Amino acid sequence: MMRQMMSRSDKNKVDAAHDDLKLTLSRRELRAMNRQAAKEQRNADKTAGPIQQWLNNVRDARSTTRERPGPRGWNTAGGGHVNYIEAPVEYQGTSVQVCGLWPFIAGSSNPVVGAPLGYHLERQTIVCADPIFWFLANLILNPSGFVLGRPGLGKSSLMRRMVTILAAWGVIPMVLSDTKPDYAELIEAMDGQVIKMARGRGHRNPLDLGPVITRLRGIEDPDRRRQALEEMRGRRLTTISGLLELVLDRKLKAHESTILSETLRQLDPDFTTTRRVDELRDYIASRPAALRSIALATDSDEKYDERVGGLLDGLIALSANGQFGDLFSEHTDEHIETGRPMCFDISGIDDADAKLGAAVQSVCWAHGSAVVSAEKHLADAEGREQTHYLLIMDELWRMLKAAEVMVHFLDSLTRLNRQRGLAQMMCTHTMSDLKLSSPHLTEIAWGFVERSAQVFLGGLAEREMGNLEEVFAMTAKEKSMITDWSAEAMINPDTGTAAEPPGLGKFLLKIGKKPGVPFRTVMTSVEMDSGVGDTNKAWRKAA
Repeated sequence: MMRQMMSRSDKNKVDAAHDDLKLTLSRRELRAMNRQAAKEQRNADKTAGPIQQWLNNVRDARSTTRERPGPRGWNTAGGGHVNYIEAPVEYQGTSVQVCGLWPFIAGSSNPVVGAPLGYHLERQTIVCADPIFWFLANLILNPSGFVLGRPGLGKSSLMRRMVTILAAWGVIPMVLSDTKPDYAELIEAMDGQVIKMARGRGHRNPLDLGPVITRLRGIEDPDRRRQALEEMRGRRLTTISGLLELVLDRKLKAHESTILSETLRQLDPDFTTTRRVDELRDYIASRPAALRSIALATDSDEKYDERVGGLLDGLIALSANGQFGDLFSEHTDEHIETGRPMCFDISGIDDADAKLGAAVQSVCWAHGSAVVSAEKHLADAEGREQTHYLLIMDELWRMLKAAEVMVHFLDSLTRLNRQRGLAQMMCTHTMSDLKLSSPHLTEIAWGFVERSAQVFLGGLAEREMGNLEEVFAMTAKEKSMITDWSAEAMINPDTGTAAEPPGLGKFLLKIGKKPGVPFRTVMTSVEMDSGVGDTNKAWRKAA
């Protein structure tokens, strides 16, 4: 108390005398004096009450922050001292965008390239990926992707996100078989084209690849024109051969394929006259000389009829009186428009009608790929920039389970897409969907996944891990993660309702043998509020 009542001049004199005393003391005596002073201060703090201790601490802190800023700023007038410290705002960007702030506090090995899909489950960084822009950035060698996961865990939502973003970036989406439908509303919202295919609803001639094919005849370079037309002839033959193998449930014999090819060449050599399936049947049944020599029956009607009998049976099955009705026997109602988002809506086909679903899928996929390839030939011939397309092939299991011969059709359809300037995304539920009756066919089907540069694995059952290990290098942590996502949602005993499934929207992105990238798809408010692609809309209305 006496010290507080001293004048400033007296205090200065005492401090000066104390400094002079320090000069006369040894180091040992000075340390002893300081320890004694600290001890007296501690004793004084013990005798003082908690309020007095708090006031002493505040006084010491204030005196310290007058000389240098503390964690809450300068403790002076206008110094900005705050009582509450907010958490800093975190930003993420490339080294070009935030140059000068290097090094970053936390780095990330995931490239910020492609469509933004969601957040990394462990690092909370943004995960961006799509088969087109990763291919353009040389991150993958093939612009293709495959999605695997149990129903209801967000496979379609993930693919719709890619479709939406890539469409905004100039890539034209083509949904070649929308079975639920999952994409029809989205394509309509993009001012795209939706073509509906079902019994009594629409017709699609498998021999008619569209008006864009006829434009190939106008290519001035004769070599390029010949190459383009020959490719279209091969595609047309592949399409009709796939349908015949589907209805006959066997592969065509060598002479049958040759007869079919020669028939198409005789009836429509330059794509000037669109033919129908009935015209092919009538021409083969008329026993022309060009086909007799191929059938090795130049002078025997009975032998010729025997050699072409199976081919005629298949063509009759595709006619209006066959199992598919007039779906493939009439001229095409609506052709694909190039440069515009489009979708084949086949949701009107009954799930139990597996063969019809596979037949429609095969024709739609073949026509979509043919239009894209013809557009590439025209762009090269006209010297203009090529339009890039993203083909969506959903519900792959329907086609493979309907007829095993379709695996060869699909294999030939998907092998050369990289050279044609288009990307593809295929989707099915499990690897078991790709297990067919023979090991050879299974190996071909698994090749669809192996050739896909990006594979998105959602929640899968425990028994699927063995299949995945044969294709990918899966760690124990990755397998545990995928099986945990397949668990059922917990039920609230009070409300009787279940929470969202633990694997909803969660995927593991695998690139070859590299470690997977676990992430969760995050839907924006625009996507949620629009209701586009809500696959449970019918049940919500019922509820």
